[in-house]
Amino acid sequence: MRAGILWAFMATSLIAQPAAQKIVQEGVAVEFESDTPIRSRSDARFRFRISDTASGNPLASLRPAAWLDIRRPGQPADTQTCTKKVATFLSDSLLAIPSVDLNAWYVLAMNEDATISVVNPRFGFGGSQLLTQVELDSPASDWALTDDQQRLFVSMPASDRVAVVDLTSWKVIARLDVPSRPERVALEPGERYLWVTYNHGVAAFDPGTLKLAARISTSAEPQEMAFTGDSGLLFVTGGGVLSVIDTAKMQQIADVRAGEGQSSIAYSPLSRVAYAASHGGGIVGVDARGAIVARIPTDPGIRQIRATPDGRFLFAVNPEKDQLLIVDASSNRLVQTGVIHGGPDQVTFTNTLAYIRRRSDATVFMVPLARIGVPDAPLPLVDFTGGHLPFSKGSLASPADSIVSVPGSNAVLVANPADRAVYYYQEGMAAPMGQFQNYGHEPRAVLVADRGLEEGPRGVYHTTGRVPQSGKYDVVFFLDSPRLIHCFELDVAAAPDEPAGPKQVIVRSADADRNLRAGESVRVRFQVVDAATQQPIVKLPDVRALVFLQPGVWQTRVSGVEAAPGIYEIQFTPPSSGTYQIYFESSSIGLKFNSPHALTFFARDRGEKAPQ
Repeated sequence: MRAGILWAFMATSLIAQPAAQKIVQEGVAVEFESDTPIRSRSDARFRFRISDTASGNPLASLRPAAWLDIRRPGQPADTQTCTKKVATFLSDSLLAIPSVDLNAWYVLAMNEDATISVVNPRFGFGGSQLLTQVELDSPASDWALTDDQQRLFVSMPASDRVAVVDLTSWKVIARLDVPSRPERVALEPGERYLWVTYNHGVAAFDPGTLKLAARISTSAEPQEMAFTGDSGLLFVTGGGVLSVIDTAKMQQIADVRAGEGQSSIAYSPLSRVAYAASHGGGIVGVDARGAIVARIPTDPGIRQIRATPDGRFLFAVNPEKDQLLIVDASSNRLVQTGVIHGGPDQVTFTNTLAYIRRRSDATVFMVPLARIGVPDAPLPLVDFTGGHLPFSKGSLASPADSIVSVPGSNAVLVANPADRAVYYYQEGMAAPMGQFQNYGHEPRAVLVADRGLEEGPRGVYHTTGRVPQSGKYDVVFFLDSPRLIHCFELDVAAAPDEPAGPKQVIVRSADADRNLRAGESVRVRFQVVDAATQQPIVKLPDVRALVFLQPGVWQTRVSGVEAAPGIYEIQFTPPSSGTYQIYFESSSIGLKFNSPHALTFFARDRGEKAPQ
């Protein structure tokens, strides 16, 4: 959660009484709704309707925050407890994690091997924020995320399959068979079909049932796809040919010669024209009939063409000529050409800026969208450093975006495969504010899965979450402006497959010496004991440890293995001298990182004597 709203909470005293499904304060009404009934371990929808009590009008463009937190035995359901929960959750403490964070967003990195890293940015920059890694059959090429942020489709060319990843469990739940080397994947607007390119055409799948709907052969091997705004037509380019496909009839209706060599495509909803830029030179505009309505001469070497968010302009990058070209879609004219040295090869957009990646350098250029479109005027370029090593130094390229916007802020994430890191850049700054390490992997592309509250319709803020276990929950609600805090109540029934309640456990050190050496790999042993029987708990399959250097300047998460019956072992390398605390987690017995069980160790530099 954004730290900037913490001060607002500390200043407010507008706290509602708990246990109501609707509150009214200071002229503002907040109504909480959810699916009925809600069962544990299942997805559920949560909605907050916020309105002005005087007029009844919905209050739009607000930034509410909400969490689900199970009510512990003996925990009071009062104003003070609710206030403390809001303060704790806003602080983003590692050891004060809610049962369900309804504001969460996650950073997904497509790696050079057969994995996807999932990072939780709530724990800040630097150190370890790795939530999990998704294991694929083979390295990914492209991906597409559903609008509800529940499923991710990932093409795996070497496996002739598309993986279907559930973004609640972070597991591959299905695989879609494709005839030969699937590359690009895209969900059409409205998500009626998922489209996949392969060696000889495109395949359409129902994203709900995951069943194959059609396979359509194309005249050339397809490289890229673009849809009309109503999803009625699919434009496919490849080998200098643009194919037009009727998505309702599932048949090709036109083939257009778009130039020579590989080609890129973008659709402008403003002009209702698809623009294909060929590597051999030239940009061709094609309408819904498959007729050529524009030919725009360019130098050979165009790598990518993209339409601005409003569809008014198109950006084309030519790494061979170090060019950025801007086309006005309203007139089908090339209006501006700029020089960007270093091989510009990828364009992405926020609502206000275009971001231009370069091959031979880590510097990213930005173009303010409000200042383009004046014929022959020089391009307004600003830049920032997106890492240390050139983007081209990665071992395996991907056509997916390496620069994406961050939800709820004027910021972007930049994946630099050579640095093995993802950088966080806030617009207006001279350099990134921080970075997420990718644990030795090369992040070839980056994606944001936003599971937070979003508005739609007006004044209704909603999201989907999965409640881990049955019980009575506080639905902790916070609104910065106007300022409100309230804890609604939510009863969650047990799912048929929900395991028995969590054990009361004790974690004890099994090491006589708690003094470690900085810079050297160490093994730490500990015992997990049933508090009721005082017997060790054996064969735990999911023991993990969170290790951090006080006061929190470094952290890592490691898995534990059972070294002897009831004795578990972790291995890590303390980077420097200091005091280390280790917290433990095992979902199978309900042990969480925020439990009071922690072990403390001291690491000393080499040659330094251990304290007496």
